[in-house]
Amino acid sequence: MLEKIREGSQGTWAVVILGLVILSFVFAGVGGYVSSSSNAAASVNGSEISQTTFDRAYQNERARMEAQYGESFSILAADSAYLSQFRRNIIDRLIADKLMEQAAEEIGLRVSEEQVLKSIASMPEFQVGQSFDNERFKATLRQIGFQPSTFKDYLRSEMTRQQFVSAMLGSEFSLESEASKILALQFQTRDIQYFTVASSGFSDSVEISDQDIEVYYQQNLTQFDTQEKVSLEYIELNADDLMAGIEVTDEEVEDLYNRSSNDFQTEEQRRLSLILIEFGEDEDAAREKAEATLTRLRSGEDFAMVASEVSDDAFSAENGGDLDYIGRGDMDEEFEDAAFNLENVGDITDIVESDFGLQIIKLTDIKDQQVTPFAEVKDTLAEQVRREKAVEEFFILQNTAAELAFEMPNDLIEVADALDTEVKSTALFTKNAPPTEVSSPLVVNQAFSDELIGDRVNSEVISIGENNVMIIRVKEHEPERTKSLEEVKPEIVVQLTAQKAQEAAKVWAQSVLAELESGSDITDKLSEKNIGWELQADLSRFGNDVPAAVVDKVFQLSPNEEQNKAVVELTNGDISVVQLNHVNSSEEFPAEQVSVMQRQLEQMHSQIEITNLIEALKADADVEVYIQ
Repeated sequence: MLEKIREGSQGTWAVVILGLVILSFVFAGVGGYVSSSSNAAASVNGSEISQTTFDRAYQNERARMEAQYGESFSILAADSAYLSQFRRNIIDRLIADKLMEQAAEEIGLRVSEEQVLKSIASMPEFQVGQSFDNERFKATLRQIGFQPSTFKDYLRSEMTRQQFVSAMLGSEFSLESEASKILALQFQTRDIQYFTVASSGFSDSVEISDQDIEVYYQQNLTQFDTQEKVSLEYIELNADDLMAGIEVTDEEVEDLYNRSSNDFQTEEQRRLSLILIEFGEDEDAAREKAEATLTRLRSGEDFAMVASEVSDDAFSAENGGDLDYIGRGDMDEEFEDAAFNLENVGDITDIVESDFGLQIIKLTDIKDQQVTPFAEVKDTLAEQVRREKAVEEFFILQNTAAELAFEMPNDLIEVADALDTEVKSTALFTKNAPPTEVSSPLVVNQAFSDELIGDRVNSEVISIGENNVMIIRVKEHEPERTKSLEEVKPEIVVQLTAQKAQEAAKVWAQSVLAELESGSDITDKLSEKNIGWELQADLSRFGNDVPAAVVDKVFQLSPNEEQNKAVVELTNGDISVVQLNHVNSSEEFPAEQVSVMQRQLEQMHSQIEITNLIEALKADADVEVYIQ
């Protein structure tokens, strides 16, 4: 029955989307699927989102975030508030998916059995040599904890929802004139002139009083809060570091080879051919057909010819029933028992009944068990023995370190001597910015724990990786506090001086702008500050040497003389005065560029529509969330 999936394997529209689905399954691992729960994570209009579905989505997203952000995400995930919001975002997304699925069903969108089978057959995860492989299909499903029927149901649901999304994305349009106008604005350039006065030139005229400093300090107290800091002493033990000193004998390697002989054997494989008679709606008729087929084979008719004629397994029938080679554990129990009970090449089974129908199996070839010679794997085994001995020594040393760290809790010297290593230390650091060598979230949480800070004792052994542990102690601690006014007074003076200097520069620039707008000559004013106009022709919105604040402002100005000038505050504290001289329009664009912009507008409109639709569906839905 499953072989019929190969029919219509040319379908391609869902390959990309569904490929991502199966990849997410594989990355999430088996655990999320094997475990099950009768509890629902949420209910949408009476339809439940299972705890298993939530767990799967949660693990997928967490794995993606860990792969993308590494330890940074682990630190964030240690914050219960962040993790709670992270979980809420996952359930919100699942609720949105369920709402779209229900909306799709309500308007009559359906995905047929044939579409599901074509999509599965097109997925590269189930293919060998660009062709669907049923054994790989079944093996992959076993690995991720799915039955073929439940996988098809899941896929049908995903495809129905995607059909709905595709319909929404395809319903929006944009006019060529709309795209052209946006391109004209994007590629418009402007001729400008501007000058910049440095605020530092006004610093000498700035006066800062004690009252100014006090007011600034009181208004910005949080700015002067320090974060709690610690510095650590630590020792690290890693099995990898022990391997260099491990000696391995030939006898030990040979012993491992003998103990692991099964790992170096290729089990017997059998090449088989199959004729499948599906039960269909009339099981009695299927049995009669199977009996008649077996009679034809017993009378000497060619198996391949009969399989091509009568087998309901479409793909193998095209190849005369050939299934290629299989080993123990590749097929269902009934099939495997019958196939491996055949003694000689050319033998044919009786009728074998299975969940897929009635089967007749022929043995066409046997690959005997093969054993890899010791010489070919000697080096690999030697490395394995070395690692095993290193790990064994690692655990002995780890236990020794744990005992010494507990018995002598006030320093790490005795522990370091026992491990033949040295005590290392760090500079002071905050919880959010630990040094790389102690950046494991487990280490950081221990470092800032009340016990290690208050009692100044050695930590327990902390696992920071596979066969990699650390013991730490707090060397120095700085509690969180607000710096005194005297400590930060010089910093405040610098801040206030910069602020007041910028204010003075801005006042000066505004006075110059007022004279400019009145028609006065400002040449002398500019000369006093040793500055002059800078001309910039064909200024674009992007990629200029002109300060970004000037560019932003100049594209807001009108070409009208009364509205073509402005004072601009720069990010570095300086002040510019800008004047727009001319707008250079661009009206002609290649048709391809216009088409690209139309597609971008359509996608943007579609995303907005989908977001608005989901919000509307939520407003009318009966949604209950059960997880925290």
